[in-house]
Amino acid sequence: MKLRFRITHLLPIFTFLIPVLLLGQLSNEINPKLLESSWDANWIAHPTESRTEYGVYLFKKEFNLATLPEKFVVHVSADNRYKLYINGNYITNGPARGDEQNWRFESLDIASYLKSGTNVVSAVVWNFAQYRPLAQHSTKTGFLLQGNSYVEKVLNTDETWSVAKDKAYSPLPVSMNEFYVVGPGEHFDGSLHPWSWMNAGYESDFVKAKAFEPAQTQKSLKHWGNIPALVLTPRTIPLMEEHLQRFESVRRSSHTNDIKSNFLLGEGSLSIPKNTQTSILIDQGHLTNAYPVLNYGGGKGASIKITYAESLFNTNGQKGNRDAIENKSIKGNSDAIIADGGAQRTFQTLWWRTFRYVQLDIETKDEALKIDDFHSISTGYPFKEIASFKSSVPVLSNIWDVGWRTQLLCSGENYFDCPYYEQLQYAGDTRIQCLISSYISGDFKLFKNALESYNHSKMPFGLTQSRYPSFDTQIIPTFSLVWITMLHDYWMLNPENDFVEQMIPDVLDIVQWFENRLDNNDMLGHLEYWQFVDWVNYEGWEHGVPPGVYHDNSAIISLQLVYTLQKGAELLEHHNRPDESQKMEALANKIKTAVLKQCWVEEKGLIADTPDKKLFSQHANILAILTETIAPKNAKNLMEKVLVEKEMAQCTYYFTFYLVEALKKAGMADKYLSTLEPWEEMLDNGLTTFAEKPDPTRSDCHAWSASPNYYFLSLITGIEPMEPGFESVRIAPNLGDLPEIESSMPHHLGMIQIKLKKSKETGITGTVQLPEKLDGIFEWNGKQIALNPGTNTINL
Repeated sequence: MKLRFRITHLLPIFTFLIPVLLLGQLSNEINPKLLESSWDANWIAHPTESRTEYGVYLFKKEFNLATLPEKFVVHVSADNRYKLYINGNYITNGPARGDEQNWRFESLDIASYLKSGTNVVSAVVWNFAQYRPLAQHSTKTGFLLQGNSYVEKVLNTDETWSVAKDKAYSPLPVSMNEFYVVGPGEHFDGSLHPWSWMNAGYESDFVKAKAFEPAQTQKSLKHWGNIPALVLTPRTIPLMEEHLQRFESVRRSSHTNDIKSNFLLGEGSLSIPKNTQTSILIDQGHLTNAYPVLNYGGGKGASIKITYAESLFNTNGQKGNRDAIENKSIKGNSDAIIADGGAQRTFQTLWWRTFRYVQLDIETKDEALKIDDFHSISTGYPFKEIASFKSSVPVLSNIWDVGWRTQLLCSGENYFDCPYYEQLQYAGDTRIQCLISSYISGDFKLFKNALESYNHSKMPFGLTQSRYPSFDTQIIPTFSLVWITMLHDYWMLNPENDFVEQMIPDVLDIVQWFENRLDNNDMLGHLEYWQFVDWVNYEGWEHGVPPGVYHDNSAIISLQLVYTLQKGAELLEHHNRPDESQKMEALANKIKTAVLKQCWVEEKGLIADTPDKKLFSQHANILAILTETIAPKNAKNLMEKVLVEKEMAQCTYYFTFYLVEALKKAGMADKYLSTLEPWEEMLDNGLTTFAEKPDPTRSDCHAWSASPNYYFLSLITGIEPMEPGFESVRIAPNLGDLPEIESSMPHHLGMIQIKLKKSKETGITGTVQLPEKLDGIFEWNGKQIALNPGTNTINL
């Protein structure tokens, strides 16, 4: 398929975003004693309420300052989560997600929010208990604040703090015919909320907090060996960014009067008469992760239901074109508000929501309700779009923009598989996300955090968990293999070698688990756990698991192990483990030989999925190319068959990542543009992020489908590390039908900038600019030239 030269209507990624400037900043200052000894601060909680049941709690402390300090550093955490306020000003939320043995705390300098005289420090702390997100570990409700030094110790959490249970909140469980695990909706009864609780002197319903166990870090655990419920460790990623965001349009309304356009701009109000039922469908214009904010007043007893959805559904339960609303309705998670009749009320969710469409269903009682404003605060990991890719084909720019939005919405305190339904960090998704984010932003913090998280999840028998953090253990052994390839990616792209080296023993444990399960024929089979490969709908596949896994032998799983062993052997060789590296190489070769002997079908020229040679897949043959199970001289012929053969299982969006890698391995990278038709179809279907799989799909936003952003830079532009740590670069562009490209990419030494144009039939001209101290090679049609720091002229 040849890319269409047309422009798809798309909104810019940051439409209607207004910066929120006054947010807290992380501090790098941590008193070393706090990392080595028990803290003076204690975990505090309500003295009489259960610490293991659902509850939202309000903590506060007043203190006086005669003079303003230049700095005032505090360390903050909570179970489950907190929002921190100083003198009524919102500072930040946290803690960053971890697990019980790696419980994060934020270090914040709050000096700029303090004033002379009385100051009030407030925190909203919630425990969603059994309703909490699957990614949320927890032991029991608690709040913690520790001053960094003698100056700040006045704020150490102890029984000088006050606490009240906010009875306005109750859980609103989400009932959907899908796997949905991101937490409950919030039912908020305004008549039960203490609206002025952050004010100095407000004491109604507050009681003295109870101090429980002292806070401890890992190095403070010395005598007797007892381990506390939560072991503290510093946050290693930035605070999430937050921006005020305006809705694009009202798409449908039963309101008796026209809703003026300036209402969505925050410049007008909306009045709902008494004893009225009204429904208003609002369109953000694109998918977003955000905290909805509703400003309202009056309307005592009125109910306001806010429903959120990625897209609308027709009567058959199908989404169709995401822009269309006719004969469609909204289904999704929701929040509910009961108005207390007071003026200038504000409701903002404790946790963010994912939505393109939002519906307000309002029912008033004997008093009119006034809605003063409705907007949202978008949030996510603060990745910056530093890289760029330009060509003469507009649709590629659209794919780049939508892919980057997909990546951003799947990035928070962890990477997410999808923001609406799960918010879980699965290794299969995360590898692709790490490559995208490192190539485009140059930021490796979340990449490193993900590798560490999986390492923390390791089970006693050697495998990492498939998704982590998660309080529900799930094992997908193939994702343990992906973790090793992620480690290899990090090693090639980032110069931080010591971090990689400490993970090597875990690589060996994972490999040993698989080696122990080789059958007598040297193939993997008769395996346990969920051996997920791809969401394939084809004979022999079940729940993403290929044929032969449980009752026979699987060429696909066997070759995925080979793919991983080859990368693992490189890691071991580099880290001075030559004997173990050679053992891995030998094991890989033994399995390759076994698969080729038992699964090669000569008359078809294909690798079968199992030794009975009845079923075939793109997956097995892609892996055969990548691992050189098929001799490199035969790879192109096999790849051509894989692309045209329809009597085999086809890759979906996830495994297309590896299909493209195989194209490159087979010397067919110029065919890459022809694989992008599914992404064009998603754009034509009104998606503003890329979906989990072809329609009918559950999730409209799945970062494994954003792989084109990586391949635009690594394959079309051809930028790849030539040696570990990206100490040199190889640039081997594959323009396909594109006449010219212009790209840039961040490198730890500076920016790589490339401008290329085809000349004559097979030539290429342009420039490659490398940062100081970076050199490499440029390859084109079998020719190679050296690249030096600075500007390099290309004329081949």
